[in-house]
Amino acid sequence: MAPLDSAAPTSFAGLPLEALLPGLGALPPAQGVAAYRAWLAANPASPQRFAAWFNLGALLGQTGDRAAAMIAYRQALALKPDLHQAAVNLGLMLEAEGRPGEALALWGEALQPDAARTALLNQRGRLLETHKRYAEAERALHASLLTDADQPDVIQHWAHLRQKGCLWPLQGEGIPGLSAEALILRGGPLGALALTDDPDLQRCIGEAWIARKVPAAPERLSPARGYAHDRIRIGYLSSDFCRHAMGFLIVGLLEHHDRDRFEVFGYCSTPEDGSDLRRRIIAAFDHHVPIGHLSEEEAARRIRADEIDVLIDLNGLTAGARLGALRWKPAPVQATYLGYVGPVPLPELDWMLCDAVTVPPDQARHYAPRPLPIEGCYQANDGRDQALPAISRASEGLPENAFLLCCFNNFYKITPQVFAAWMAILRAAPHTVLWLTEDNATGIANLRREAAAAGIAADRLVFASRCDPLQYFARLGLADLFLDTFPYNAGTVASDALRMGLPIVTLAGRAFASRMATSLLTAVGATDGIATTLDDYVSKAVALATDPARHAAARQRLAGDAWVRSLGDTAGFAARMEAAYERIVLRP
Repeated sequence: MAPLDSAAPTSFAGLPLEALLPGLGALPPAQGVAAYRAWLAANPASPQRFAAWFNLGALLGQTGDRAAAMIAYRQALALKPDLHQAAVNLGLMLEAEGRPGEALALWGEALQPDAARTALLNQRGRLLETHKRYAEAERALHASLLTDADQPDVIQHWAHLRQKGCLWPLQGEGIPGLSAEALILRGGPLGALALTDDPDLQRCIGEAWIARKVPAAPERLSPARGYAHDRIRIGYLSSDFCRHAMGFLIVGLLEHHDRDRFEVFGYCSTPEDGSDLRRRIIAAFDHHVPIGHLSEEEAARRIRADEIDVLIDLNGLTAGARLGALRWKPAPVQATYLGYVGPVPLPELDWMLCDAVTVPPDQARHYAPRPLPIEGCYQANDGRDQALPAISRASEGLPENAFLLCCFNNFYKITPQVFAAWMAILRAAPHTVLWLTEDNATGIANLRREAAAAGIAADRLVFASRCDPLQYFARLGLADLFLDTFPYNAGTVASDALRMGLPIVTLAGRAFASRMATSLLTAVGATDGIATTLDDYVSKAVALATDPARHAAARQRLAGDAWVRSLGDTAGFAARMEAAYERIVLRP
C-alpha cells in the first residue's frame, strides 16, 4: 500500500474498516497511524470507530507516543466501555508512566464480558503483587481462577502469593474443579521448595513447569566429545550478578579461580544496579559477556562460539533463568548450581552441584539432573573481612534483656507448622522475643493474628526493616539464636548467621532445600543444632533459650575463626569446586 496522505481523508469515506486492514501490515507504524487517523476523520459515524481507535492506540504505542496512545485507548473505551483489551493496554501504559494507582482503578472499574474478565483480574493481581499488596492481589487472582481454573501461570502466582502473605491454610478454600494434588503440581517450582520435603514431588512440579514454559530447541550446538583447550573454559550464566544473595555468595569463587588452569566467562543478563558488588563480580571474569538483550537462541550461539567447556547455570528454576538457551546445549557439559536448591529436570543439564549432606547417596536417584557432590560443603562464600557499623539493641528497637530469637528468611518460607513450633518455643521460654524481617504488610498482619491465637503477646514479635548488607550482618550479631525454616531452610542467611557467631537450630529433612543448614552446621562443627523431628527442634531451641551454660557453649563453638576456617575458606572452596569441574569436563 502506498504512503497515505492524511490531508485527503475523503478517500476513506464509507470504506469498511476490514477493507483497510490488509494493506496496513506492510506499512511502517507511522504510516499506519496516518491511515487510521485518515479513516477516523472520514468516517465520523461508523460503528467500527472503537476498533479503529484501539488499533491506532496499539500503533502509537509502537512508535513510542505513549500520551497519544492513551488518548486513543480512552476514545475506544468511550465508544465501547466493555472493550477490556483497551482497558488492559491503557492500564499498562499508566503503569509504565509511574501511575499504578490509576491503572488499578481503571482495571477495577472496567466493564468486560464474563469470558474475558480474567485478563483484567490477572493484570490487577500482577500489579498489586509488585507493590506487595498481597492480600488484594490474592483476591484478584482467586476471582480470575473462579472464572477459569485452567490458568497454570495464575495458579502458580496465586499459590505463591498465599505463601508470601502467610495466608493460611496455604490452599485456602481451593479452586473448584481442581484437586489439592493438582494445585500442588501447578504451584510452581520455587514455591514447591517451601511446600514439600519430597524431592520426587519437587521434580514432578519442575517437569510440569518446564514442559509448559521451555520448549525443546531444534538442534544441539556443542560437540558431544568436548574441546581440546589448554585451559578449561568455565562459563557462569546468571541474571543475578548484582546485590543479590547469589552474587554475594559467588563473587569470592570467581576471584579465586586458578587462571593457570581455568578461563572464566560470565554470561550476564543482570540489570545494572551500580553496586560495588556488581563491579567486583564483573572484574572477576576474564570475559564479561552481556546477553540480556539477546534471544535464547542468540545467547546459546554466543556461548557456543566461545567454546565453553563447562557451563554453570546459577538460576535454576528462578526468575531470570535462561533455560531456553540451555536447551540448545551450547556447552558439552552443563550443570546447575546455587540459585535453585532442588531438582532442575531440564534434559540438557548434566549435573546438579551439591554435597554429600544436602543430597545423601541414598537420595540421589530422586534428582534430575544427576547430583555431583563436591568435597565439603556445597556453598560458596566470600571470605573478605567486613567493617560493620556499630549498632545496639536499643538503636534497633529491641528489648535489652530478652533472649532474642531471630529468623530473617523471606515469609514464603514460613509454614504454619514451623510458626506453630515457634509459638511453642515462646510459650516454653517466656523471656524470649522473636525477631523477623519486615517482609510485607499482609504477612506481618497474618503472623500477628496467628501469634495472638496462640496466646503470644503482640510485643513478643518484632519486625526488622530492610537495610543495607552491612547493617544486616551487624543485626545478626545482636541475636541469641537463629530459628530456621522448614522444609525450605535458610541458605545464605544461615551462613551469615554462623559468620556472626549466631547459633542455629534447624530441622533436617529429605530434600536438598531442607538440608542446607545441616550442611553448613556440619561444616562449622555445630551439629548439636540439627534436629530430626519438629518436637526435637522445639526442645533444642527451648534448651538453648533457658540454659545459659548450654547457650554459651554453642556460642563458643562458633567463636574466633570457626567460620573463616570452614565456610569462609574461599580459596579452599575454589580448589574443591575446580576439582569437580575437572572430573566432569569432556575432552576429545
